[in-house]
Amino acid sequence: MPHRYLLGAAALAAVLAGVSPAAATATTSDRMPAAAAVSRFYDARQQPLWLSSPDAVRTLLAALRTADVDGLEQGPELAGTIERVLGDANAGVPGAAREAERLMSNAFVLHAQALKWPGKAGMIYADPSLSPRVPAPAEILEAAAAAPDLAAHVRGTVAVNPIHAALREAALRDMRLLGTPPAALRASLERSRLLPSSGRFVLVDVASQQLMMIDNGAVVDSMKVVVGKPQMKTPLLAGTLRQVTFNPYWNVPVDLAASNIAQNVLKNGLSWFKSRNYEVLSGWDNDSTVVDPATIDWQAVADGRIEARVRQRPGRGNSMGEMKFEFPNDRGIYLHDTPDRQLFSEAERTFSSGCVRLEDAARLGRWLLGREPRASSAQPEYQVALPTPVPVFLTYLTVRPTADGGLAYAPDVYGLDTPGPEQLAAAH
Repeated sequence: MPHRYLLGAAALAAVLAGVSPAAATATTSDRMPAAAAVSRFYDARQQPLWLSSPDAVRTLLAALRTADVDGLEQGPELAGTIERVLGDANAGVPGAAREAERLMSNAFVLHAQALKWPGKAGMIYADPSLSPRVPAPAEILEAAAAAPDLAAHVRGTVAVNPIHAALREAALRDMRLLGTPPAALRASLERSRLLPSSGRFVLVDVASQQLMMIDNGAVVDSMKVVVGKPQMKTPLLAGTLRQVTFNPYWNVPVDLAASNIAQNVLKNGLSWFKSRNYEVLSGWDNDSTVVDPATIDWQAVADGRIEARVRQRPGRGNSMGEMKFEFPNDRGIYLHDTPDRQLFSEAERTFSSGCVRLEDAARLGRWLLGREPRASSAQPEYQVALPTPVPVFLTYLTVRPTADGGLAYAPDVYGLDTPGPEQLAAAH
């Protein structure tokens, strides 16, 4: 009698209407859609992937039943379709086993792609190599086939990284209890998917004003930081640290030169300016020279009619402290030391102009360099390359996991996770 089942694409057609953007747009380099890639995979393989591992089948189905929390809203329906086809296969229906295989591979591809979709997290990738990449269907299938333990591979794919895995479990608990996770948890879960699953990286959580040093998923050290005030927010930003700069200048932002420096010069005279180790440069390029501050029309600077490039020389009291950690970005954001220690005792530390002030810059330098962070020269802006470049992620987690398995909640200091009127109306 004729086979009851067609290819996976036909069986999935009814449940894939309105799939996630990741599933709808991600293709292989030759523009092959997921179903075609699955067919080619099995044409070359000629043996089952899933049906040879009952544990992997159970793991995949469990993941799909909860995949709506990962942005694959069709996950539970896919799980139900697969279970029905598996039942037919167990009953000996011709073609059902073959169809179940392809359905499971299709579903795993869609889930794996959804987990890598950046969504609306709003991260700026100053280093394009850190930008999330939705994997091609063939790549996903080949990695699954090469895994020594397919069930463990599925669990690892769904977990993404330890922070995401913990938040995902919390979101599932809330879904069971409340029907949907709170907005803050949903937003933090989505942002956590963008973090690496392995390797060393620096994580700055702007919401809690904490920096974490992470090595293969484990937080090996942490410290307080000061981040941008609400009107000068620290952006969500990803880049790569490649060096430590010792004896840094502090280049005063133009607005602070007008509102602070110029006003103090007008009030207290040039002696105030010189006592704080400031100097004025002739311009903004690398060939600029130091000019006499007495030649500057400080009233015009204060009024905003002209701009003055003011910087603070390295040394005692310099606002950058002893070192800074730059990573190329067009926002002028970096991590740096600071002589102003009192702000770290504040519960909410949103005082900077956008850059990140470190509670213990030397400790971060020690972790990055693998040795004591000392400069061998008093030269200003003395740069020491890191042994290995280290990614840095500035993100925003109003909910994050704690070491004891619980959750920590941070105030939504920038209002990013507070539902607006439109979201509240939609929820009701």
